[in-house]
Amino acid sequence: VPGGVDIVGGSAATAGQFPYQVALLHSGSLFCGGVLINANTVLTAAHCSVDYSASSVQVRAGSLKYASGGTLVSVSKIVVHPDYDEDTIDNDIALWKLATAIPTSSTIGYATLPAQGSDPAAGVSTTVSGWGLTSESGSTLPTSLRYVSVPVVSRTTCRSDYGTSAITNNMFCAAASGKDSCSGDSGGPITITSTGVLAGTVSWGQGCAEAGYPGVYERIGNYVDYINAN
Repeated sequence: VPGGVDIVGGSAATAGQFPYQVALLHSGSLFCGGVLINANTVLTAAHCSVDYSASSVQVRAGSLKYASGGTLVSVSKIVVHPDYDEDTIDNDIALWKLATAIPTSSTIGYATLPAQGSDPAAGVSTTVSGWGLTSESGSTLPTSLRYVSVPVVSRTTCRSDYGTSAITNNMFCAAASGKDSCSGDSGGPITITSTGVLAGTVSWGQGCAEAGYPGVYERIGNYVDYINAN
C-alpha cells in the first residue's frame, strides 16, 4: 500500500540537519515529503503527485515544522515519471518544478544525488526523515521533523517478505525492529548515513515497523540520468 513515511522509533531533527527535506502541502495540510535537489526542483514520489495539479500545492523548505517557518513557494509544473505504474508502484518518482527558486541558507541545502546505477548495499546504514505518524495506530502527525536510521535489507530478503515480483530493481528495502517510515513521509529522503548522499525516496511498505516487513524505497541511483535530463 503506498503510504507516507511515518517515522517510528526515531528522534527529533535539529535545524539544518536535513536541509534538503521539504514538506508538500495541499490547502495547508501535509500530504507527503520531498527532497530539494536544486534551487528549482523537488524530487518526490509519483504516488504523491498523480492526484494533484501544480496550482493546488505548495512546498515548504527550511523549517522543522511543516505548518510554519522557512520558505513557502508555489509549484509551476509536476512531472511524473512516464513509466510510473500505479498498480506495482514501480518508477515511483516525480519532479516538481518550483515557481520561485529557493536559494541555500543555514537551513536550506540541496541533496547530493548518487552516481547513476548506484545501489545501496545490504547492511549499510541509511537515515530517513519526515513528519509521518509515529505509530501505526496514531492519527496525528508530529509537528516537528523526525528521523530514524535503518540498515539496508538485501533485495533477496525483501522479496522473500513481499513476493518476488513486488520488489523491482528500481526499489530497495531498509528496516530495523521497531524502526520504519509510515504514512506522511512518502516522497521524503533516505540518505546514506555516513556520507549524506541521497539513496532514495520513501515509496511504500506494509504497515509501520510491522514485523517481517521492511520499508520500501525508490532507488534513486536508477534515475539520476532521468532527473538530470528533466
